[in-house]
Amino acid sequence: KLKKIKSVKFIVGGSISKDTWLKGTNEIDIFAKFDYNKFKDKNDKISSFLWKELKKYFKVNTVHGSRNYFHVNYKNFIFEIVPILDIKSPEQALNVTDISPLHINFVKKYPKIKDEVRLLKSFCKANNLYGAESYISGFSGYALEILVIYYKSLKNVLRNAAKWKPKVIIDIKKAVKDPLRELNPSKIVSPLILIDPVDKSRNVSSSLSMENFEKFVKLSQNYLRNHSEKFFTERNEIPKESFVLKIIPSKGKKDVIGAKAVKVMNYIKNKLDENEFLVSNKGWFWNKEIIFWFKVKNKKLPLEEVHKGPPADMEKNVREFKKKHKSIFLKKGIYYANLKREYIKVEDLINKLLKEGYVKERVKEIKWK
Repeated sequence: KLKKIKSVKFIVGGSISKDTWLKGTNEIDIFAKFDYNKFKDKNDKISSFLWKELKKYFKVNTVHGSRNYFHVNYKNFIFEIVPILDIKSPEQALNVTDISPLHINFVKKYPKIKDEVRLLKSFCKANNLYGAESYISGFSGYALEILVIYYKSLKNVLRNAAKWKPKVIIDIKKAVKDPLRELNPSKIVSPLILIDPVDKSRNVSSSLSMENFEKFVKLSQNYLRNHSEKFFTERNEIPKESFVLKIIPSKGKKDVIGAKAVKVMNYIKNKLDENEFLVSNKGWFWNKEIIFWFKVKNKKLPLEEVHKGPPADMEKNVREFKKKHKSIFLKKGIYYANLKREYIKVEDLINKLLKEGYVKERVKEIKWK
């Protein structure tokens, strides 16, 4: 059906094209390649051209981005059809997606590593580290492929990762002498600098957060101590005595939905800490619905909290402090006040937060599970 569309060349992309896909994959990337010389001056029009052609044969869902792309549901598969310019070098790229076929060509030069890549992808997926989307802040599939190409095997990746400390620099082609000086500052914020072997100006792991970098290092250390299959199995475990919330997300682009949901989780976490319930652990997973869980150090707090005031020798500040607060006391030259606490039980604060506008405008529905 796609071949009926003239002026466009379609190729399979992503992990399917590189033979590094995981079992259960039902999303297939298709790149719609437009002739560079013909379309370079009107590359902003290729999305609308592709949409008009696709809708002749399929029911098409538009996904908005720097250049719109499309989802087509066909025989229980989701085909993600992405318009790109057919380029020969990264310098010709007018959009980040234009470089994708060059990535495919690079990875396909190393056919022996594909099963090692699958193992590393499974390791990261099982531990919520697989995905460069903003709500995951983990490793892209391409980043994991480069790591295996560089270190040769899963075990070597984990042996080396167990010793990582920020900032780790990996440059397969040794194309950049001093990445921390030569790369754009926005590209070197992440704790891992993984130079793209196709485009030396790009850090493939720029999306990786410090939290997930440290998590990957710790998981690597734990795996080396205990070679268990549990590291490759999605567990979605919720620790005992956790507070569990269920989110029904709004419709839309998955990356946007996920980012909003994670903002809600972090907002609730920060409010719990501000009110001294102190989150000791948290996590989330996303199947049909999004599940967040929190463990706190204090489920119940005293009726009053101690508020620190000024030193005794700051007379003006002390007078103001005494006017503002009734129950005050002096300890080691500093005044303190006893204040009635707004929230005694953690459930009371969470219930209040679930009704706030910040939360309700970012998710369709959120409630206790």
